[in-house]
Amino acid sequence: MAQPGAIGLAQARPNAGAGAAIAIAAGALLLAAISGAAGAPDDAALPARVTFPSADGRTTLTGYVYEPSNKGGGRVPAVVMMHGRAGAYSTAANGRYDATTLSQRHQMWGRFWAAQGYVAILVDGFGPRGYPQGFPRFSYKDRPAELDEVTVRPLDAYGALAYLRTRSDVAADRIGLQGWSNGGSAALATMASDAPGLAGHEPAVFSAALVFYPGCGLHDRFDAGFKPYAPVRVFQGSADEEVSPRRCKRLVDRSRAQGGDIALTLYPGATHDFDDPRRARQGDAANVAAKADAMARAGRFFAEQIGGRVQP
Repeated sequence: MAQPGAIGLAQARPNAGAGAAIAIAAGALLLAAISGAAGAPDDAALPARVTFPSADGRTTLTGYVYEPSNKGGGRVPAVVMMHGRAGAYSTAANGRYDATTLSQRHQMWGRFWAAQGYVAILVDGFGPRGYPQGFPRFSYKDRPAELDEVTVRPLDAYGALAYLRTRSDVAADRIGLQGWSNGGSAALATMASDAPGLAGHEPAVFSAALVFYPGCGLHDRFDAGFKPYAPVRVFQGSADEEVSPRRCKRLVDRSRAQGGDIALTLYPGATHDFDDPRRARQGDAANVAAKADAMARAGRFFAEQIGGRVQP
């Protein structure tokens, strides 16, 4: 399988005969391995709720921390996770916004990173600002400025980074960033060399980023170019019904032309939210295969960039 970093645009083909069957089987095994990620977690699996300041200097954020079951000695790498426009919680939360009502996708990824030996924190940047349920599809132009993914949400990411650096179990120079949809857009903006909140974190900035189906318009902020300060990998479906894969390809191509370490893996036939473990998305074979491949690539990428335990 081609590595996205080698060619810039990796055309993953999840519907190609036997390859599709293998990928679908791998996806099923992966889901089974992540302790019931498609359902409600039991008490032992619930992440710890923490609070910490955003780098905006005025917002107290909520975070949900997933920890490895056996950290052993020393410090471990960590991952900051940024939710999309629907917020951190399930659509069935029904007014209860806590660790028990996190969306299935966030539960799945938090457990996935913990199983790989990382501390992972999901940042709720919408709830503390009065929008715990997020926003509906195609509401981009109606969202309040205090949730802007280019000027504000990067400050939340750097707030989470600062929080993780205070923990005695986290390796301060081995922290990765992951974002989905609007949170993926925020992750891209966070990795810019002039990102809001970046000043004061050097040299312990984010070591790498994983970006899933972002909107790459980014309020035209990077039309002149985008060069991330650390490696970035983007994953998107060709049948994405919410954002434009072509626009993301243009962003990635321009960035690579300027020397950026960034690559896009495009999954033919996969939709927006292709990694969502719910039946509504995983009933599509293209999504099942894309999800399995993207999770495998994500695991390898972070293992290469930030993996490994640091001795005391």
